Amino acid sequence: MVKIEYHSDLKEVQSDEVLAALLSDSCQRAPFDRLSWWRGLARDCGLSPLLAVAREHEQAAILPLTDQAGHLTGLSNWYTFRFRPILSGDPALLTALARNLARRAHRITLSGVPEEDGSASLLKSAFNAAGWLVLGSVCDTNHILRLTGRSYENYIVARAGKLRTTLKRKSGKLETQVLARFDETAWAAYEDIYAESWKPEEGSPAFLRAFAQEEGTAGRLRLGVAYADGKALAAQMWTVEDGTAFIHKLAYRNAAKPLSPGSVLTAALMRHVIDVDGVALVDFGTGDDPYKRDWMEETRPRFRLDMFRPFDRRNWPVLAKIGLRRLAANAKRR
Repeated sequence: MVKIEYHSDLKEVQSDEVLAALLSDSCQRAPFDRLSWWRGLARDCGLSPLLAVAREHEQAAILPLTDQAGHLTGLSNWYTFRFRPILSGDPALLTALARNLARRAHRITLSGVPEEDGSASLLKSAFNAAGWLVLGSVCDTNHILRLTGRSYENYIVARAGKLRTTLKRKSGKLETQVLARFDETAWAAYEDIYAESWKPEEGSPAFLRAFAQEEGTAGRLRLGVAYADGKALAAQMWTVEDGTAFIHKLAYRNAAKPLSPGSVLTAALMRHVIDVDGVALVDFGTGDDPYKRDWMEETRPRFRLDMFRPFDRRNWPVLAKIGLRRLAANAKRR
């Protein structure tokens, strides 16, 4: 028999042997799928968790959510590369969970859902079968690089001539350091550089620092800093696990732009993760920033799935607006 549970206290989940094991480092090979990631979002980013769980014996389907007055959304934010359900066992568990969620919410919105692993299709199928109206659209872009056995030198020779020229001219003017552990001095340099960069204000410095410390303890952190004359000019935070390098944060001082410290440091980290760590994939996260195309070779879509209870009056104004927008778009195409 399928059992449905909802957990707003993540300590309950941690004390559950089956769920804790399913959401641990040893079972989940990306940070965004782990209980520790969701704990950080709750602790440092102001998100209120609601873990929806369907379980039968040792099998489980989990949707990490947060509640906004009956409109549930994914437990994720700007630090999350992608959102997906955690499933161990029969996909029918996800349908059972979707059916029960109708008692708690009139609308569910999940953003950043991937399809390369079938997550978007799985969610659509489960919620459709449970009587939800599911609307999907592309909401973001994920830039990636598949190494296919290439060394760093084989990879870099295929980059655009402008980038290769920049690296040739500027690399000798900078010193780079790549650390595989958390370092207080390097992290202080990152925070100082970020404050002088073109980037917007950091969403949650406490979350990022705690995540970096955890990844450093686990041996997955790659913290890079570029210097000129002893001054830190650029810093980047990557993590590496299960053959993938994730590029989480990067920044350089605006005043140092003529030295291209960001490009030089990215090249140093690329060399490290390719030739030292031996990764098969580099994931540059979300956002279709032009500079990502200099380094990556493929893109993958990220989807937004809006699930509605079609006969709930609270959804009718939203559904009406969506219908009108689609009619207008169709009229323009004619």
